Amino acid sequence: HPSLRLLRPSHRVVMSAEKGDSSKNANASASEFTILAGESSSDTLQRYHQYLQARTSTHLGYPYNLDLASELLGPFLRFSINNLGDPFVESNYAVHSRPFEQNILEFFAKLWKIPLDAYWGYVTTCGTEGNLHGILVAREVLPEGVLYSSVESHYSVFKAARFYRMKAVPIATTYTGEMDYDELEAKLKEGVDKPAIINCNIGTTVKGAVDDVQRVISILLRVGYTRDRFYIHCDGALFALMLPFVDEHNKAVDFEMQIDSMSVSGHKFLGCPMPCGVIIHWKKNVDKVAQSIEYLNSVDCTIMGSRNGQAPLCMWLQLQQKSLECFTRDVKL
Repeated sequence: HPSLRLLRPSHRVVMSAEKGDSSKNANASASEFTILAGESSSDTLQRYHQYLQARTSTHLGYPYNLDLASELLGPFLRFSINNLGDPFVESNYAVHSRPFEQNILEFFAKLWKIPLDAYWGYVTTCGTEGNLHGILVAREVLPEGVLYSSVESHYSVFKAARFYRMKAVPIATTYTGEMDYDELEAKLKEGVDKPAIINCNIGTTVKGAVDDVQRVISILLRVGYTRDRFYIHCDGALFALMLPFVDEHNKAVDFEMQIDSMSVSGHKFLGCPMPCGVIIHWKKNVDKVAQSIEYLNSVDCTIMGSRNGQAPLCMWLQLQQKSLECFTRDVKL
């Protein structure tokens, strides 16, 4: 059915020059955007703008908040803002937005109840980078650790295992999308001679399932893992910012539990015009991956090195323009 074409997640966008219809008023709602040979750059961009408006108006299937306050940020696009390296350590690159980034990190540290003198974090490019960093630090803390995560986890979790050449054990799920806790316990018993790195999902990609972190911790302790032999990363791409504002049946996860890191996306519930996110750790764990970079005159604990300084501006503005009451209202919507 023609009206269903917009719902196909694998639908491609063609960005190549082609001969053919050179009309400057080509249908912007067409299912594919094509760069036309001979068309001026201004006309191509105008047509692409119309295309984006049409596609955004029928945008379904991805949990993005499109209520953006981006008009105020236009003037800053003229600057190459780079938050390279550690967000808490100055570098020799002066065009950065670290004060905004630090403000965002403090917001999440308070939201997730980790002492301000004991946390470290940074604004990531997306939720995937948050997972990659969380699991990287976990491997550095527990070099022999085995990664356990449900089969309904985001694909980036098992991508991290491949990147870092870690043994990964997929755990079956129940009909709700939560991990099967009986299977988790059985697998942990089989591998009790090795430390455990657990990825807990705070909202799975398809079903929005939330793993019971406290139950996972109880299983670890019952099987015989001491606190120094397990690491828990929480992938909270969507729900880690939503659950603290849910009154009924609150399943909010925070650092008052025995977790080690948590990540969230910034372009989903919060809303941002570019993919971004946040990762928060216990600082004592991150110290294990810190490197002094001489030519930057700084320290780097991140994955990407150079980091988009525009994203913290966008996230900061969204946080400034919303009260806690606004978040509560948006969650209920």
